[in-house]
Amino acid sequence: MVKIAPSLLSCDFTKLQEEVKKLEASGVDYLHYDVMDGQFVPNISFGLPILAQLRQITSLPIDSHLMIADPEVFVSQFADAGSDIITVHLEATPHIHRVLQMIRQKGKKAGVAVNPGTNVTLLEPVLSDVDLVLVMTVNPGFGGQSFIEGMVDKISYLDDYRRAHGLTYEIEVDGGINEETAALCRARGADVFVAGSYFFKHDDYNVPAQKLRGE
Repeated sequence: MVKIAPSLLSCDFTKLQEEVKKLEASGVDYLHYDVMDGQFVPNISFGLPILAQLRQITSLPIDSHLMIADPEVFVSQFADAGSDIITVHLEATPHIHRVLQMIRQKGKKAGVAVNPGTNVTLLEPVLSDVDLVLVMTVNPGFGGQSFIEGMVDKISYLDDYRRAHGLTYEIEVDGGINEETAALCRARGADVFVAGSYFFKHDDYNVPAQKLRGE
């Protein structure tokens, strides 16, 4: 079953509660919360205070994507502030296994993300320890970028690997996702679609949710 995770980075923050209620009504599965630190990626977004407020106004699972250096420093804080899924980048820490253990120890689902320039096979040592693998289909740091089509091969690899090893992690894709690129990713085995500018340009959020699912 395909899941939809709108990226709140593209929503209208002057109407955050209204936006969240519209998203809930459209039947989306996760709220994708992009955290950028200006170091690991060349941009700064938002952090713990807004996450804590978001947690108070929704029961939807919050999918926190930490595009930050040394995520082990902040994992506990993001867990306590209300994240349900915490995804960290393979490239952001020399201790990826330890960070994933920390997330699990906090009772949260653990995700690992991989940038476009990183060989997906480098994830093999931790694939049995994650609930979600995030394939970046753009270089992280900014919304509105164009989908890098070659990344679909990573999706195929991850789908084949989980079948071969009896694993159940979800494959999430993020970057340049619209109805056309989602169809390419679905065909390769992707399960969760993060969409920002494409999703929020619609007045009726039911429309992009259905299109991304291929309905």
